Amino acid sequence: STVNMETRRILMRSLAVAMVMASVIWTTTVEVIDPIIDIQLQHESFPCVKTFIFKTKQGKFCSDSRQLWVQEKVKQIL
Repeated sequence: STVNMETRRILMRSLAVAMVMASVIWTTTVEVIDPIIDIQLQHESFPCVKTFIFKTKQGKFCSDSRQLWVQEKVKQIL
């Protein structure tokens, strides 16, 4: 039915937003030790925090830009 389709569409949009929010709000303070393939800066813009996203073979890791180890890795890479 049309109502059921609209409900599914709204649910899917909500899930997509929740996944994006989780990926940009959550950061780790644990040092990334795998070889870094790529690095990306995410600027602070509520609800997102300023973070560096390190890409490795294991996946992407959002790392708190205030951590000393993050600052040192960024200097090494850039």
